[in-house]
Amino acid sequence: MWRVAMSEEVGKAVQSVLERVKQAAARRPKMLPAVPPRLVAVSKTKPPEMIVEAYRQGQRNFGENYVNELVDKASDPVILESCPEIKWHFIGHLQKNNVNKLLGVPNLFLVETIDSAKLADRVNSSWQRVRGASSQRLKVMVQINTSGEQNKHGLPPEDTVSTVKHIVSQCSALHFSGLMTIGRYGYDLTLGPNPDFQMLLSRRQEVCDSLKFPMEEVELSMGMSTDFEHAIEVGATNVRVGSIIFGNREYPNSALNTPNPSPLPSPAPSPEKTSKTVSEEAAKKMHHLTVSEH
Repeated sequence: MWRVAMSEEVGKAVQSVLERVKQAAARRPKMLPAVPPRLVAVSKTKPPEMIVEAYRQGQRNFGENYVNELVDKASDPVILESCPEIKWHFIGHLQKNNVNKLLGVPNLFLVETIDSAKLADRVNSSWQRVRGASSQRLKVMVQINTSGEQNKHGLPPEDTVSTVKHIVSQCSALHFSGLMTIGRYGYDLTLGPNPDFQMLLSRRQEVCDSLKFPMEEVELSMGMSTDFEHAIEVGATNVRVGSIIFGNREYPNSALNTPNPSPLPSPAPSPEKTSKTVSEEAAKKMHHLTVSEH
């Protein structure tokens, strides 16, 4: 019975977030590229049934942080049968020894976390083998460590242009799609625009100026459950939202796993958010903040 209720809650949550994405896009300054934001539903630790329900609501882009989990889900018979147009985004740290495994994923759409020229080279050579005679290039983003935190992956901001230039000139099997950041958690928007988002915007400007790219062709992946509206307002074209769509993340051997889970529990910390508990209440508060800025 709880699965039925859970599915209904997921459906409502997807529709609610999509509406908030649309409203945030309408508040963007006119000078920003008019690129409709893409919602990536982050489904890590969630069962295939929840992904299928979100898919039925029109959601097509899904993100996973771990290679093995993505491989399992993308190959799941239920998802393969029910979600033929699904688009998988890899949004976690990619180790070189997992590249071949990742690139074998059915319906892999975008790798958002290229954080070195060496990793780009490895992904490029692997994709050349995987695609065979196909001329289809793999979409990739370059991840920037905008906050400078040691526990965050990503390029130093000053290496952005040189790495993008390397991909464009040396990695013929890859299609450079844009820049991505995770940024510092828990930023207080009453202090002004998020500096991590501003940093990513400035690096995009540098890339476009240096390599003569039209700005609308360089995407920005930034913003998550608590700040995706603000991210869209300042220029995000790709937001990664998990907890307010799917609820609690459940990890093996964790106290978070209860025998009778509720349909859509209040969000709990993920391994990457040990310092920040995301709740629906906080998300609503952030929503009011972003609206009051305009």
